[in-house]
Amino acid sequence: MVKKIFWPCLLAIFITWNLPAQKNLTYKDIWGSRQFLANTVSELKSMKDGKSYSDMDTDGNIIRYDFKSGQILDTVMKMAELQKQYASLRISDYQFSNDKNKLLLTSESESIYRHSTKAQYYVYDRKTNTVKKVSENGKQMYAQFSPDAEKVCFVRDNNLFLKNLTSGTETAITNDGKKNEIINGANDWVYEEEFSFSQSYQWSPDGKYIAYYRFDESKVKEFTLTYFDSLYPREEKYKYPKAGETNSVVNIYIYDVKSGKAVKVLTGEEKDQYIPRIKWTNLEGNLCVLRMNRYQNILDYLLCDAKSGNSRIIITEKSKTYIEINDDLTFLKDKVHFIYSSEKNGSNQLYLANINNNSEVQLTKGGDVMQYYGYDEVRKLCYYQCAEPTPMDRQVYVIDMKGQRRLLSPRYGTAAATFSAGFQYSVITYSSMGTPYECYVQNDKAKKIRVLEGNEKVKKSLQEFALSPASFFSFKTSESIDLNGWMIKPPAFDASKKYPVLVYVYGGPHTQTVLNKWMGTNYLWFQMLAQKGYIVVSVDNRGTPARGKEFADCIYKEMGKKEVDDQIELAKYLGSLNYVDKDRIGVYGWSFGGYMTTLLLTKGADYYKTGVAVAPVTNWRYYDSIYTERYLSLPQENDKGYDENSPVFFADKLKGKLFIIHGLTDDNVHFQNSAELVLALLKNKKQFDSFYYPNQAHGIGSYRGHIFEMMTEYFLKNL
Repeated sequence: MVKKIFWPCLLAIFITWNLPAQKNLTYKDIWGSRQFLANTVSELKSMKDGKSYSDMDTDGNIIRYDFKSGQILDTVMKMAELQKQYASLRISDYQFSNDKNKLLLTSESESIYRHSTKAQYYVYDRKTNTVKKVSENGKQMYAQFSPDAEKVCFVRDNNLFLKNLTSGTETAITNDGKKNEIINGANDWVYEEEFSFSQSYQWSPDGKYIAYYRFDESKVKEFTLTYFDSLYPREEKYKYPKAGETNSVVNIYIYDVKSGKAVKVLTGEEKDQYIPRIKWTNLEGNLCVLRMNRYQNILDYLLCDAKSGNSRIIITEKSKTYIEINDDLTFLKDKVHFIYSSEKNGSNQLYLANINNNSEVQLTKGGDVMQYYGYDEVRKLCYYQCAEPTPMDRQVYVIDMKGQRRLLSPRYGTAAATFSAGFQYSVITYSSMGTPYECYVQNDKAKKIRVLEGNEKVKKSLQEFALSPASFFSFKTSESIDLNGWMIKPPAFDASKKYPVLVYVYGGPHTQTVLNKWMGTNYLWFQMLAQKGYIVVSVDNRGTPARGKEFADCIYKEMGKKEVDDQIELAKYLGSLNYVDKDRIGVYGWSFGGYMTTLLLTKGADYYKTGVAVAPVTNWRYYDSIYTERYLSLPQENDKGYDENSPVFFADKLKGKLFIIHGLTDDNVHFQNSAELVLALLKNKKQFDSFYYPNQAHGIGSYRGHIFEMMTEYFLKNL
C-alpha cells in the first residue's frame, strides 16, 4: 500500500523537476503577441447536397470540401483569374445564388456604424468564369441575389435599387431617400443597434416581391460627434432618439418586381410603434410583419397580403413587463404551421403554432432556449441551444414533435452549432472558461468526425504560464436570492492571508459574465491580476439572462437598483471570507458595467474602494429610446425609475478612487454621459481620475492594450 502511494509521488516530483518554471504574464504576452489568439471557424457555407461546404482560403480562392473527410472536392472560384479582370479585387465575403451557379462577392468594405457597412459588390458567373461589378455608380449596401439569380437588389444613398444581370439595367425602386431624413431598405441607428439587424428588405421566396422598410427620421433629433483628424475638427451628425424623444416613423412597403409598383402594408393607424421583424411565409404573396407598441409589451404577428397591403393578426403576445425580440421564426412548407419562441410561460421556449387559428404546441421545456437553429421538415426535428444543465452552460439539442430530445454537444461548457443543409452534419464550437475553442465536424448522431480547429498552439502557450483555474460558486443574498459567480485566486494562494479583490461586472440585460466559456484576453488579464496578488470575481446579478423571465424582468421600471443591491451583497459576502481584505474591494466594468461601477462607487461607496468605469451610461435619459424604455418605460412616466438609479444624482457619496474612461466619438454611449458625471463630481468637490480617447468609438478598439495596461497600473496603485 505504501509503495502504491510512494512511487507516484516520486514520479510527480521527478516530472515537476524536469518541467520548465511557469512564467507570469506580461502586457506584451497578452496584447503584444498573437500567442493567445484563439481561432474559431467561420460559418461554413453548406452546399445544396448537405454533404459538402465551401470556404475561402488565404489567397481568396473559394474551395469546396467534403464535410466527412475534409478533402478538397473542387475549386469553386480562383482569385487569380478574377484579378486578371479586376486587378485590385480583394474579397472579404461571398454568397451563393440559390442554384449555386453565381456568387456575389464583397470587396472594399468600409464600416458605417457598429454593424452596418458599405462595399463594392461583384457577380461571379461560374459557368462563364466572368466577374462584373454590380454597379458603377458608387458603393452599395446589403446586395442580395433574387431567388432565380437574374437580379440583385441593393441599397445606396438611402434608396433601394434593382440590377438586372441580363440586361445590365439598374432601376431605382425608391427615390426619396435622403441622409438624416428618409431611409429605404436599411435601418436607422436605433433599429440597427437595438433590434440587431441591418438589412431591412427581403425577397419573397418566389422572387416576385421585395418587402422593405421605410424610415422617416426627419423629426428625430440629431447628435453630433466631433473628430479631431484635421486642421478644423470634423463634425458628423446622425439621428439618435433618446429615451422619451421622437422616433422614426416606420412603414413597410411591398414592391412588385413585374409591375414596378409598391403597396404600403397596413400596420394600423398608430405611428409611434415598432416593426422589429418582417419575414416571408410559404404562402404565396404573404408577408409576416411583427408589430410592437412603444412600451414593447404587446407584440402582434400580422399576416399581410402583397397585392393589397391588407393584414390580419395571427397571434398576439402580451407581457406585464416587456417582450424581447429574436430571430426564432420559421414558416413551414406545409403553409399551415410556424415555429416561434416566447417567454410567456416563464422561460424562453419554442412553440409550433397554426397560422389559421390560435392552436399551438410547446415544443421545448427546461432551461431557456438561447438560440434556435432550425427545423428539419423531412424528419420533423427541431435544433436549438439552451442554458443547461446550469445557467452558466450552453448545450445543443435536437428534439422531435413528441418532446423526445437528444444532446448534440458536450454536457458542460459552452457549445454553439452551425448545420449543413438537411442537418446531416454540424460544426460544433466548444469552449470552457480555461479552455480555448475547439471546432469540430460531427454527424447527425453527434459522433465527432474530425477537428477543424483545436487551438493546440494556444493551449501549449497557456501551459507555460502560472495560471489559476477559475472556480464557480454561488451565494445567497439577504433577500434569499441565489447568485452565481466565478473566482480566480492567486497561483500561490494562502488561505491564512488576506487578499484584495477585483470584481468584474456587466450586470445588464442580455449579457452574462458568469459563463463557462473562453473569454480570451479578458481571462488572461484576470490571470495577470491574480499573479499580482488579487482575487478576481464576477457574479451575475438579477436582470441577467438564462434564469427565466422573472429573474430577468424583476428590474422593470427601476433598472440599476436590484443590480446594484446584488453587487453590494457580493461585497458583503466577499468581506465575510477569511482570506479577503474587505477594505480593498474594487470593481471594473465597461458600458452597462461602467454604469454599475459608477453606482457602486457612489451608492455602494461603503463597500467598494476603487473603480474603473469605461464608457459608462450615467443617466438613462441620455441613452437610446428602444433599449431604455424597454426596461424603464418612458421618462415622462417614470421619473423615479430614471433619477433614483443614476450616478449623476449620487456624486456626493463618492469616497474611494474613481477612474472614468471614454471614447470621444462613441456613437452608442455618448461621451455626454461621462461629461455629465464629471460636472456632478466637480459640483460636489470630489476628486477623481479620467482619460479620454479622441476619435474612438464604444469599443476603443485601436488601443485595447493601452487601456488595460493603464487600468492595471491604476488598480496596483489604488487597490
